[in-house]
Amino acid sequence: MKGLCILGSTGSIGQNCLSVVRGHPDRFRVVSLSAGRNLDVLADQIVEFRPCLVVVAHADSIAPLRDRLQARDFRESVRMLAGTEGQVEAVAHPEVDFVVAASHGTTGLVAVYQAICAGKAVGLANKEVMVVAGELVTRTARERGVDVLPIDSEHCAIHQCLRSGSHQEVRRLILTGSGGPFLKTRRKHLETVTPDLALKHPVWKMGGRITIDSATLMNKGLEIIEAHWLFGFPSEQIDVLIHPESIIHSMIEFCDGSVMAQLSVADMRLPIQYALTYPERVDANGNLPLLDLIAAKRLHFQEPDGRRFPCLELGRAALKQGGVMPCVLNAADEVAVEAFLRGELRFPDIPRVIEKVMRETAQAHLNSMEDVLECDRQARLRARESLGSMTHPSTLV
Repeated sequence: MKGLCILGSTGSIGQNCLSVVRGHPDRFRVVSLSAGRNLDVLADQIVEFRPCLVVVAHADSIAPLRDRLQARDFRESVRMLAGTEGQVEAVAHPEVDFVVAASHGTTGLVAVYQAICAGKAVGLANKEVMVVAGELVTRTARERGVDVLPIDSEHCAIHQCLRSGSHQEVRRLILTGSGGPFLKTRRKHLETVTPDLALKHPVWKMGGRITIDSATLMNKGLEIIEAHWLFGFPSEQIDVLIHPESIIHSMIEFCDGSVMAQLSVADMRLPIQYALTYPERVDANGNLPLLDLIAAKRLHFQEPDGRRFPCLELGRAALKQGGVMPCVLNAADEVAVEAFLRGELRFPDIPRVIEKVMRETAQAHLNSMEDVLECDRQARLRARESLGSMTHPSTLV
């Protein structure tokens, strides 16, 4: 059986991962879980999956978690830790074979890096690890001979399509995206977009930041960076197409003009199961939905509008500049999105904050995890300082 550590077990990806585990009890064993403050869900997961190690975000959550387990009449011994040190111990546990990185943002960055250093295979469900530390993570994984498998639907699709040909035969990667909730909204109306409207994704049910990133198309900018590090292609060979139906999750165009596409229903359990069982494909045992092409009827595609979605080009620019810029891009975006969700920033100001922080950041290389974390910290400080200046229109939008 494959021993699993799930970072972010109470989030949507973590819960979907456990759903896959539930469907294959003969293949997987949950060794360790890590979560934030959703203690009720975490307690239920502990009772069902019986991990030997559990990590919470803060030490003051340990006692309330034990109380919840006692209320559920759960008497088994479970070791409980907190914070980044706890996460590192969870991924490095000797019974862990595979680490699912499903935690929010850069929360699990250090733990994922340490998992790779410990020789554990990793499934990446969040983009931030490769965006902020792609060069460091990729180099370390190569040195350790560790698989880093994408769990997000677009890169999982690319990974599957690449099994049809060699790297040298690829003309371009084509990442698809739904276009978010404002694909047809007139640009002048974006000034009055509210967080409630922006959180209504037309296809996926996701967390707050990634849903807003989908609305701004920053998610595609981040995915370009991630695709570069995962698959080794330059920005010029990575394109983006809007595909509102979200049935084709991404494509590859080969040098002979052939295009390989991966199609499926929009269900995160599919890429999760692919990563957990790779290089095998296993039966879904009736637990995963099948794609009905007759019901799908028509598939539509269009070029993304750079004037409407400047975040996409900011992502591409960050990759081309390299060094600290992808890390700065990600940190500034997270701060700006949080401010928007609090009602402190207008929707079109999100890319303005990011562009300002990137413009004001001196270029440098990130040679260690300490460098990455310090860059992230400094970029967040600059982004917070920039929030108050977002009162005048910018040429970005």
